[in-house]
Amino acid sequence: MIQTKTIFTVHSPGTIVYGRDSFEEVGEYAKKLGSKALIISDPIMDSLGFIKKCHTLLKTQGIDVVSYIGVTTEPDDTYVAEGLQLLQKENCDIIISVGGGSCIDTAKAIAVVATNGGYIGDYMKMAKVAAEAPIPHIAIPTTAGTGSEATDATVITNTKSDVKMMIKQPAFMPTIAIVDPILTITSPPAITAATGIDALSHAIESYLSRLAHPYSNVLALSAMELIVNNIIRVYEHGDDVDAREAMSLGSMQAGLSFSNASVALVHGMSRPIGALFHVPHGISNAMLLPAVLDYSKDACIERLADLGQFFNKTKERLSQEELAQLAITSIKDMCKYMKIGNLKQWGIEEHAYYQAIPKMAEDALASGSPGNNPKIPTLEELMELYKIAYTYEF
Repeated sequence: MIQTKTIFTVHSPGTIVYGRDSFEEVGEYAKKLGSKALIISDPIMDSLGFIKKCHTLLKTQGIDVVSYIGVTTEPDDTYVAEGLQLLQKENCDIIISVGGGSCIDTAKAIAVVATNGGYIGDYMKMAKVAAEAPIPHIAIPTTAGTGSEATDATVITNTKSDVKMMIKQPAFMPTIAIVDPILTITSPPAITAATGIDALSHAIESYLSRLAHPYSNVLALSAMELIVNNIIRVYEHGDDVDAREAMSLGSMQAGLSFSNASVALVHGMSRPIGALFHVPHGISNAMLLPAVLDYSKDACIERLADLGQFFNKTKERLSQEELAQLAITSIKDMCKYMKIGNLKQWGIEEHAYYQAIPKMAEDALASGSPGNNPKIPTLEELMELYKIAYTYEF
């Protein structure tokens, strides 16, 4: 893969705080940003006590708090509108997201629209540029998966068109990311698996991306190694804090990498599936990853061989072709072991799925992500890939 550019721009949160019990620092950081916080989260985080704890940590530092815990599905424009209304009504000057990527992405959107106006969809493809600084946003992930705490992108579903809007601008980057692996211990095995493969897909796609560069490559390689060596361990033993810590760091590094190098075909195909059939983003990425790597292999043998080395536990001398195939086979085995099925096994009705393929293929291409893939598909090839993915055998 030839990289012709020599000048790159790197975006990351202004401050990254990570490590065990770093959540305890939220009040200290929040008081530097404002005096009244809006927490964006979901009912599960509330039931686990994370929101109550966040309230306590903030109030200890003299910060008033209100909460919006209405993010019950993948993020959509109604959550953005509701959260924004509460922010304005309560005159909040800080946003704190606590949860998975859905909560963080919703908070990003609210932070930008609050100071720049308009509808969140206006910001797609830079049609509207966020010229004003967003409301300060502290992102606190509770899964090791999306890496959203370290990216300048948000994905919000337009509920009228059933399109997942991928919106990327520097203003969407959180002000502060607090990455505490202790918060991920509550993730059940199925969520741990899906979010872990999601993080792996971020690292792989950013490394294979046509927009990859030296900075993103270093992060992607580190993330891949951390995730490959720890995902099964944490799937089997959810209370293994060392493995949880490695996964949280790998997920964040993968987020930093793809935010600066972009994702590719997996994500381009995944978003329409999520929008139309409501498959969680991490799960649809996991379902698609092996099939897309099969399709892309011939155009990225060398890079897939680098990934294959992380699976080559015996350090056997293998050719690049053999290492690339080892990478794909190992990911298939990993997905099968962690019970990640195909789209048919998920329960998507066959007739509805096949009817939706033309729209999904067009929406995927329109997102721009497939254009970053080492092998760029035509519309017809993309439609065929959707067919393959429906019954793909791991």
